[in-house]
Amino acid sequence: MNKQKASNLARGRRKAGIRKKVFGSAQKPRMTIFRSSKHMYVQLVDDFAGKTLASASTVQAKSEKGGNVEAATQVGKLIADKAKQAGIEQVCFDRNGFKYHGRVKALADAAREGGLKF
Repeated sequence: MNKQKASNLARGRRKAGIRKKVFGSAQKPRMTIFRSSKHMYVQLVDDFAGKTLASASTVQAKSEKGGNVEAATQVGKLIADKAKQAGIEQVCFDRNGFKYHGRVKALADAAREGGLKF
């Protein structure tokens, strides 16, 4: 087993443990993130209806470098603005198996500064 496959399996285990506990509703949707090497993506999901209520990414933010902390901060602010427009104040944070540091932490902190509570 190579290092990448082992890393993906470990993330899958962490993700499964998180998803057992975190569930989003229309009033308090699940804020799930995905981090690739080039971009960051975030969605507000209503798990009862199975619908995405709002989304943001570094592609939408049109940042020059999508895979860094500054770009993740922009995405956090953008999702907070979109959530306010949709009338959402509280969310459940789903880090999607990624460790809570670096870009993930920067996105979460920016969303909190933008007014989201989690």
